[in-house]
Amino acid sequence: MKVAVFSTKSYDREYLDKYLQEKHTVEYFESALKQRTVGLTNGFDAVCVFVNDTLDAEVIKRISENGVRLIVLRCAGFNNVDLEAAREYGMRVLRVPAYSPHAVAEHAVALIMTLNRKTHKAYNRVREGNFSIERLTGFELSGKTVGVIGTGRIGKIFAEIMRGFGCQIIAHDAYINADLEKQGVQYMDMETVFKQSDILSLHCPLTPETHHMINAESLLKMKKGVMLINTSRGKLIDTNAAIQSLKDGHLGYMGLDVYEQEEALFFKDLSEIIIRDDKIARLMTFHNVLITAHQAYFTDNALDQIAKTTCKNIDDFCAGSIQKENEVTAERVLG
Repeated sequence: MKVAVFSTKSYDREYLDKYLQEKHTVEYFESALKQRTVGLTNGFDAVCVFVNDTLDAEVIKRISENGVRLIVLRCAGFNNVDLEAAREYGMRVLRVPAYSPHAVAEHAVALIMTLNRKTHKAYNRVREGNFSIERLTGFELSGKTVGVIGTGRIGKIFAEIMRGFGCQIIAHDAYINADLEKQGVQYMDMETVFKQSDILSLHCPLTPETHHMINAESLLKMKKGVMLINTSRGKLIDTNAAIQSLKDGHLGYMGLDVYEQEEALFFKDLSEIIIRDDKIARLMTFHNVLITAHQAYFTDNALDQIAKTTCKNIDDFCAGSIQKENEVTAERVLG
């Protein structure tokens, strides 16, 4: 099968080559797949894409006309794919539902620890010969209430890690995890989780229902000084509302590995370019905001698992034996 791989970096090639090159004809493109690059798909049977590729109805129509029969996602999220259009053009959509949930959960904890104990600031001070600990006061995690929105694979591991710190865990999910309940995690309605959490961590998918679930109204329900962590999807948070809450002093800390307008920014070196995104520029001025560029998944184990599952998805498609849990369909998602 001829596969066009978009949005590739050196690390993508390194891991994908181990599994794809011997079985399939692969061509890598650094550019993202979108309307202006869709011509690159001509003659390929499949496209392999990542979180910032855009597969809207027009792109899917055109790649179908170019001969593409399969969309393979190198990620768990699929909100960048128009599933109705994929159904209309008879195109299968396969993803990597789980690669290394530990990687993302641990990164969420790293954001919490860094924001709390200000290790990033301490590092810079000491490098400059400043050994003062003024304004580096943190708090003890033990005894704090941590709210977890979404207790799938990642949310479950995150909750278990935070329990190890001695935190009380409360959670909200449409499906209750019986194992977490046995461990003492209390499931509550979302509004109660918002109200009671000292730290709130988002681990749910982006759907029409969860879009901007963190907004001006929900932020006002939270405790003054709450810490908000998002390693899931950027559009879960209304950035304007978060900025206003930070300015008002209500939102105490925010750690982001995702951002709602990240497509134009993340995975690129923009150090010599003026950033025109006023929202992220404003966020970076807050001393209590920490942003990483969608690197929560970025471990050797995760990259290897993504490459292995991606190759297996292509192999299964060729063999006509697609694994149900790896396929995303409009019927399953939209009903």
